Formats: sequence, structure tokens, C-alpha cells
Amino acid sequence: MSTGSSFDEERKGMVELQIRRRGIKDKKALEAMLKVPRHLFVPEQMKELAYGDEPLPIGEGQTISQPYIVAYMTEALKLTGKERVLEIGTGSGYQTAILAEIIKEVYTVELIPELSRRAQKVLAELGYKNIKFLIGDGTRGWPEFAPYDAILVSAAPATVPRALAEQLKVKGRMIVPVGTDFQELVLITRKKDSWDEQRLIGVRFVPLVTVH
Repeated sequence: MSTGSSFDEERKGMVELQIRRRGIKDKKALEAMLKVPRHLFVPEQMKELAYGDEPLPIGEGQTISQPYIVAYMTEALKLTGKERVLEIGTGSGYQTAILAEIIKEVYTVELIPELSRRAQKVLAELGYKNIKFLIGDGTRGWPEFAPYDAILVSAAPATVPRALAEQLKVKGRMIVPVGTDFQELVLITRKKDSWDEQRLIGVRFVPLVTVH
């Protein structure tokens, strides 16, 4: 069984080998991933695999994303630290913690109550106080606190939900995996009355489920 100190070494190795050497340069993202204990966000039986270069199941048909993809999506938002960010798909809470290390306020939405409650417990135990949680349909965003400086979507809609695009501030950025059989990460930047889209890399995420 890994000790706390060996988890620290595994985390350093993850950041160096899987993230930094693959081209991630954002200092804030790298520092956050060095700090956040990823093994606390996976099921007990998965802890030994927590720092591997792969997504892992977290129950309820959901996954915790591959570390490189977490870093890539975080870097794409170009966060300075002052932003208010909407996260769609709390999941394990790991990406939430990475954002909370970097920015002022995180608003995170999760459809599955059990996942949200589990993430809230872990994040509270780690001492985060700059996160607000909502259990609900992520395709609708969280209009009460809109507009947001950035939006990160960690499940894949077939097309970009209009409600999310409209909750971005002007000049705000959204990173979202889009597609069904084939998915791409899309970076959306809001202009005044339009949105620019930039297609980045191919990915594989669980579907973003909507409630009809």
C-alpha cells in the first residue's frame, strides 16, 4: 500500500512525465496539479492507479479524466486567478479542486446527486471554501450567477448547449468536448453577439446528459 509520501512522489512524477513533458506550460495549472491529492478523488480500490496516465471509473457510469486532459483543459482557459468559473460535471471533484486552487470562485453543477455529495465531502475535508455546488442539469448552466469569465465542461454534449454559450462574459472562454462517436475539444470565445470556435484535439468523454 502506498504511503502519503509515496503518493507525493507519484504526483510529482505525474506532473513531470505526463503533463510538463507533453507541453503544458501554464504555471498555475502545474502548481495546482502538484498540490491536489488525486488519490483522494478515486474509489478506495483505485488509489494505487490514481496517478497513472489514464481516466478511471468513479461509479455511476462516470470517470475521472486523464491527468493530461485536466491540465490541457485548464491551460486552455488562460486563467489569471481572478475569474469566476462555471464547471459542468463535478464528477469526482478533482477538476473542481484544480480550478479552486487557481481562481477566485468556482460554480460547479452535477446531475448525479451521489457524485455531487461525495465530491462536496472530499472538497470540504480538503478545506476549499471558494466552491458553490448545484445538483441539476448541466446543459442549462447556472444562470443565477452568470455571466462567467470561463466555463469548463467535463462531459460531452452532441452540440454546444446554447444556454452555456450565453452565460459566458464577452471575451470569456469555454472549453468543451463536443460530439458523440467522435469527440473534439472545442475552445469557444465570446464576442459581443457571436462566438468564435477553435477545434483542438480528439478526446473521449462520457456523454453530457440533459433532463427533458
